[in-house]
Amino acid sequence: MTPLTRISLAVLGLLGAAALAVGATTAVYALRSQPQMQGVTHLDGLGAAVHIQRDAADVTHILAQTPLDAFKALGMVHAQERAWQLEFNRRVMHGTLSEVLGPATLPTDKLLRTLGIRQAAERQWQGLPTAAQAALQAYADGVNSFMAHSQQALTPEFLALGIDPRAAAREGRFWTPTDAMGWALMMALDLGGNWGNEFARLSSLQVLDTERLWQLFPAYPGEPPAATADLAQLYRGLGVYADSSATPFAKNAAAKPTAESDGVNFYSTLTRAASTTLAQAVNDWAHTLGEVDGKGSNNWVVAGSHTHSGRPLLANDPHLGLSAPAVWYFARLQSPAAVGQGELDVTGATLPGLPFVVLGRNAHLAWGFTNTAPDVQDLYLEEINPDNPAQYRVPAPPGQPAAWADFDTREEIIRVKGQGEVRHTVRSTRHGPVLSDAQASHTELLDTRRFVLALRWSALDADNHTVLAGLEGNRARSVDELLHAYRHYHSPMQNVVVADVQGHVAYKAAGKVPVRGPDNDIRGVAPSPGWERRYDWHGWIPYADTPEVRLGEPSSPTFHPDTTPAAAAARHTASAQAQQRGWLATANQRIHGTDYPHFITQDWTYPYRQQRIETLLQATPRHTRESMQALQADELSLATLKLLPVLQNTPSDHPLAAAAQQALAHFDGVMRADHAAPLIFSAWADVFTRQALVRTLGETKTKALYGKRHFRTAMEDALARNDGFWCGEGGCAAASSRALATALTELQARHGPRVDQWRWGQAHPAVSKHQPFSNVKLLAPAFEVSVPSGGDTFTVNVGQFQLDNPAQPYANRHAASLRAVYDLADLEKSVFIYQTGQSGNVLSSRYRDMSAAWAKVQYRPLQLQPSRWTSSLQVLP
Repeated sequence: MTPLTRISLAVLGLLGAAALAVGATTAVYALRSQPQMQGVTHLDGLGAAVHIQRDAADVTHILAQTPLDAFKALGMVHAQERAWQLEFNRRVMHGTLSEVLGPATLPTDKLLRTLGIRQAAERQWQGLPTAAQAALQAYADGVNSFMAHSQQALTPEFLALGIDPRAAAREGRFWTPTDAMGWALMMALDLGGNWGNEFARLSSLQVLDTERLWQLFPAYPGEPPAATADLAQLYRGLGVYADSSATPFAKNAAAKPTAESDGVNFYSTLTRAASTTLAQAVNDWAHTLGEVDGKGSNNWVVAGSHTHSGRPLLANDPHLGLSAPAVWYFARLQSPAAVGQGELDVTGATLPGLPFVVLGRNAHLAWGFTNTAPDVQDLYLEEINPDNPAQYRVPAPPGQPAAWADFDTREEIIRVKGQGEVRHTVRSTRHGPVLSDAQASHTELLDTRRFVLALRWSALDADNHTVLAGLEGNRARSVDELLHAYRHYHSPMQNVVVADVQGHVAYKAAGKVPVRGPDNDIRGVAPSPGWERRYDWHGWIPYADTPEVRLGEPSSPTFHPDTTPAAAAARHTASAQAQQRGWLATANQRIHGTDYPHFITQDWTYPYRQQRIETLLQATPRHTRESMQALQADELSLATLKLLPVLQNTPSDHPLAAAAQQALAHFDGVMRADHAAPLIFSAWADVFTRQALVRTLGETKTKALYGKRHFRTAMEDALARNDGFWCGEGGCAAASSRALATALTELQARHGPRVDQWRWGQAHPAVSKHQPFSNVKLLAPAFEVSVPSGGDTFTVNVGQFQLDNPAQPYANRHAASLRAVYDLADLEKSVFIYQTGQSGNVLSSRYRDMSAAWAKVQYRPLQLQPSRWTSSLQVLP
């Protein structure tokens, strides 16, 4: 053996030993980072022993002696399983991401500080009843006690980013009761906004007239646009748009770069690059705030008169942005009653950060939500006093000169990793926070020397006690009791379907919606002049008047004594129609008839999913749990069927056109993962829309607007009219040919020249993104959960893609965050699934163990009395 050989073998031996050592260390760390599930442990503050057991479906059962102990134990479990999720979510709502991710997240931190989530949560916490405050405090105590004293190793995210949460936990600051209030607000922010649509209309009107605006943002079928004002004339007359030569106010206020931030220092450059990479996903999320397009869900309930068992069946699949870990954690809370706290025995989907089951069942009833998406956000143009920029214009008495008031201000100090502190001044008007101080898009569009945009958002109000509705609803034992508890529901308004074991079935829109006056000719669909009182809100639609439907049983005579006659008449008509059908369903469509007396919104989701659900419910005289599950799996796209003939008749001389048309020849509109036709259609529709928008709005506005919105209805209407304004030279037939050629070229570059080998599921994987490691190329495969999927934005089994993502334009980003079916004949036969797993630890086998079943629309049992336990932990005081 030569000396070189001996050296090589020695080096290989050393490397092998090092690899084994690293592997052994990693294995030990992975084991230490897992939650304790067996044996005995302790939790400070418990009044008595709590048993935490997991069943074969991996649902966590918390069996306590008092409700407060159940809430403490749930806090402990959430900390065990989802500590990083709690950490990241708290930083998002507090606006402290930049402390750990660096300057790239400053825009997101500034936006959340401007909205004032923490301040609003504190006001709302102060108004809660004592029992609700005690519940939130108990939950926070459970989180903090576990984080402060547990020997469980922190998950990789904490270690990689150098975050140690234990000191904050010892001081009770890792999670607080007001953080629970804040997280409920964040759900309202994610689901209950339309300020983005208002701003998008304002931006579009810079280049479109009002008639063309309503072609681009068409009203709901059968309705005129909600605004009767000539918006284009209004904004141009006011002179709201920035002169291209002007420098917006916010840009004048930008800090000058320091020696470390000017790109000279290599380390700073590297740090900024890493910060930008880690921040990408959360900044993308922030850019979608105020958007309702595509944020939908499905739920339906079939009365016993139309089921095999004679008892109701209820199904729900709320659609949310897919994340890893998932937004939900399934748990059961069980406890006898105690002083000030009612009995608990409820199971279903909890939100880490909150101490109750949001969606689920107990032994008496089941319920499910979809997003109503009412218009509860209005943007106001606030005119700045030309003689004093610290003031804005307010309503003046008739005949009097313009009146002015001082902006309210507060200073926010944001600590930035590698950069020190940044001071951010938040201005507010009588309507709310000035978004223009935290939105770069506003400063680019508006002449911010003269105008800014302030936000009026109902969820920030002090009377937002949505968490109280959740706590009280968990104790309901009948349809009436649940809907009575939901009188506290504020934001985001939800379409609630509920059924109980007695056979009662109901629908209710639970939440608050502002009343706009009859002289309001904008009605919140675009920014309104803030100095005119006619655009202010005038109270709220009473809970008794929000849409409601009952099947079989009339409303309790004491339940809605204050319903107005017009709302009562609309409810009677809707209930009579539903009684004939035998079922209730919502899919974010308009939830009321034309006889309903109140304005809720213009921005309903086009009713493709609703129409498909209705068709399938009507097609089966007697439903079973299996027919409910089959409906949740349905992938027929009615929107695809509407435009498919256009594509099939589109000529093209592209080399792949013949093969593409062959794939489309027998396409039936079902968006199957293992077929090429859904990919060809989706790519063509994408290119057609993009080219139409670039032609009319320009590249910059298209980039800002498209992707977050699909504009499918606008393109359907343009094709039906053969509208040359949108389609361009040669009309829509020529535009379709151009789009097909471009789409095939793009698909060939991505998927190769063999059309018969293209697959929709490969281009359209359901990707559950991890914050923040999905953005790190080497880490993404480990931290993301990705499975091939079918469907599209318009199918019941939804698979919404965001076409502004060039790396994966068709990836399924927004889908069923969970699926559940409840059988009121035997609630122990209820089932559920969601897209990742119960664990938030990437080193756990339970991190992604539901993903394959979710993709196949399979389920796990959701039981109060499972046949066996897979683990049992006793938690002592």
